[in-house]
Amino acid sequence: MNERKTLVILSPGFPENEADTTCMPFSQVFVRGLKQSYPQLNIVIVAFEYPFKKSSYSWEGIPVIALGGKNRSRLYRWANWTRVWKTLTRLNKQYQVIGLLSFWFDECAFVGHHFARRHRLKHFSWMLGQDARPGNRYFRWIRPQSGSLIALSDFVAQQVLDNYGILPANTITTGIDVSLFKPGAGQRDIDILGAGSLIPLKQYDVFIDVVKFMKEFIPDINTVICGKGPEKERLQTLIRQNRLEGNITLRDEVPHAEVLSLMQRSKVFLHTSSYEGFAAVFQEALYAGAQVVSFVKPMAGRIEHLHPVSDLVEMCHKLLDIFDAAEPDHEPVLAYPIQKTASSIMQLYA
Repeated sequence: MNERKTLVILSPGFPENEADTTCMPFSQVFVRGLKQSYPQLNIVIVAFEYPFKKSSYSWEGIPVIALGGKNRSRLYRWANWTRVWKTLTRLNKQYQVIGLLSFWFDECAFVGHHFARRHRLKHFSWMLGQDARPGNRYFRWIRPQSGSLIALSDFVAQQVLDNYGILPANTITTGIDVSLFKPGAGQRDIDILGAGSLIPLKQYDVFIDVVKFMKEFIPDINTVICGKGPEKERLQTLIRQNRLEGNITLRDEVPHAEVLSLMQRSKVFLHTSSYEGFAAVFQEALYAGAQVVSFVKPMAGRIEHLHPVSDLVEMCHKLLDIFDAAEPDHEPVLAYPIQKTASSIMQLYA
């Protein structure tokens, strides 16, 4: 057995290579930050579904084992769980495994929970947002203890308590890596930026309504939406119907580094999602110097430059307040550095 201490991370997916920057950016930042903070720790990623092809490879020097589940259901998924179990058995024999960490409370948590219990290993499930909503069958299948759950935010912790009657004992946010940002402050030529998947949950039709309202006060308002998804054609139609072609640029999915660059050019990051645990883009936009306006209040305490609102009217009024300010504040806000996140996670395995 290799005596090197090893943390095994179970995830639905992971980037297939270093160029795949749009795949779960938060996980890339976390794993990279964990490796930098704990260089002696051996980190192994087990990806259940994506990449879609079974393979073993290295991502920035970190071994990744992709099982290629392809998000198939029933018998295919059960067969994939068997492959995951065999992989974990091999890793447990090969290394001194200090524990398992599952991203999301889903199939990763299910397999991780039972394997850890069988082999008396520590296992924690990091609840990252959608898994806290009602209807998560894995709560019934696992019946977790409070101490095994990590909530991404105070909001997620409260959702778990409200929906499942259990309060996660740990709350750890995903941090940001400040080294990914370009130094210096450039021109802020984008008034409002949005970024994320173009799906109904993200409510980019609300983004369009906001821009329509703001155009009455700022006729040449310049806004950008970055992302791809099934809502793209509908959003393009809404932009045309509201004659906002000159005010809203609907870009496709762009590399993570470019998103950060756009944030540094933006005055406001507008997050219209109806539900969000604590999106990494919140923290990234804050550090990029943008004011952030959102329907979600992720943490109980106040975060500088983060403005939670309750409805569309309040959102529009908050934006007017920001743009009416005599001296807009675009100082970077570092709410949660990745080093703090890495330390908080590792303390659980001490």
